[in-house]
Amino acid sequence: MDAVEILFTASLWAAAIRIASPLIFATLGELICERAGVLNLGIEGIMTVGAFSGWLTVYMGGSLWLGILAAAVAGSAFGLLHALLVVPLGLSQHVTGIGITLLASSLSYYVYRLVFPEVTSPPKIEPFQPWNVPVLSDIPVIGEALFRQTPLTYLAFAAVLLVSWFLYRTPMGLAVRTVGENPSAVEAQGIDVTWVRIAAVMAGSALMGIGGSFLTLSAFNSFFFDMVNGRGWICIALVVFGSWRPGKALLGALLFGLFDAYQLRLQQLAGGYVPYQVFLMLPFVLSIIALIVMSRRAAYPRALMVPYRKGER
Repeated sequence: MDAVEILFTASLWAAAIRIASPLIFATLGELICERAGVLNLGIEGIMTVGAFSGWLTVYMGGSLWLGILAAAVAGSAFGLLHALLVVPLGLSQHVTGIGITLLASSLSYYVYRLVFPEVTSPPKIEPFQPWNVPVLSDIPVIGEALFRQTPLTYLAFAAVLLVSWFLYRTPMGLAVRTVGENPSAVEAQGIDVTWVRIAAVMAGSALMGIGGSFLTLSAFNSFFFDMVNGRGWICIALVVFGSWRPGKALLGALLFGLFDAYQLRLQQLAGGYVPYQVFLMLPFVLSIIALIVMSRRAAYPRALMVPYRKGER
């Protein structure tokens, strides 16, 4: 099988969708935050704490869905901390976000060492198993790629529809979009800009936590250090790639997942003749190129990273 034939295999596309699933959750979360005017650079740490919280909940005897809920709550808690610092207090969103990443990641690793002080290999759990959709899963290529995934992957695609509906079809979604564009107009309608932004950051951070929990509850069956491995930073780029729209962000996540799945197969095809580091950087290089092409016409929220104080114009 050559490099071109790989592109037409069902296993490649199935792997691409699996890789993209946590990115979809986290990208949607970052998109909601930025639509409300808040840049959340704490995404990497929030995904880490979500991965750890979800896994620990299941390891301690909770169900897998309870683990998802725990990850969402943990993510939302760190989102609240970030929002309180940058919205009412007006602190630097860049510095605060990086601080949240360091705090959430370090706290996860610290608690892990407290709970498992003598463990040399990560304890394992029973993760979500693939669910084959009747009839549809038997379709050649498409069936294996789309309809033989774990429940969290289906939930990721459903989340895209839900977030799109929320942002563009509900009054609250309109308020979120408007505080990211013209917060004064929202205040003129009697809506508290501060609370809208705080709620948006908490909701977005909950999705980031769920994205992190995908890694421990669906993709893998254990928690280990640095497992998020830069996915949070990729999601920030995917928001720009998607022009702050859920549908385009989904496309960007799938594109990165395809690049990543493809490079793994190219490594096997090369047979060691090319250093594996070249293939590891390939998805990021291609993503940067795609980002440059797509971001030239991207219209970012006008109030993004702009602190707002009631009564000021």
